[in-house]
Amino acid sequence: MQKSLRNTFMLSVAVGLIGLGFSSLILAQELQEKANVSDQDLKAFAKAYVEVDKIRLAYEPSLRNARDPEQLQNIQREATVKMEKAVEDQGLTREAYVRIFNSVKDDVELRKKTLKLIQEEQEKS
Repeated sequence: MQKSLRNTFMLSVAVGLIGLGFSSLILAQELQEKANVSDQDLKAFAKAYVEVDKIRLAYEPSLRNARDPEQLQNIQREATVKMEKAVEDQGLTREAYVRIFNSVKDDVELRKKTLKLIQEEQEKS
């Protein structure tokens, strides 16, 4: 169960990051030294993650049913704007979100702590 939850978390975060247009930032950040993540940043990340995931889930049907490339692009742009706002509303920049993601991805203990925070946030919703 824990492994399944972890895999779901990592997939959702990865999809969310790609949806936010962070793929190039992820690669650049992976080359840099990982920074420590404060509890405050981790809580902000968890809140942003939950909101980004909600947005992703809300837009998935529209993205699948887009009739043409232009409609698809418009839907992606709209979702991206909302995802970026969700991240910024938690006081994070795109770069900080990616940095925290990379730290969580690479640190088992930090990942456990993050999963707990995300679960708590999801229960509030």
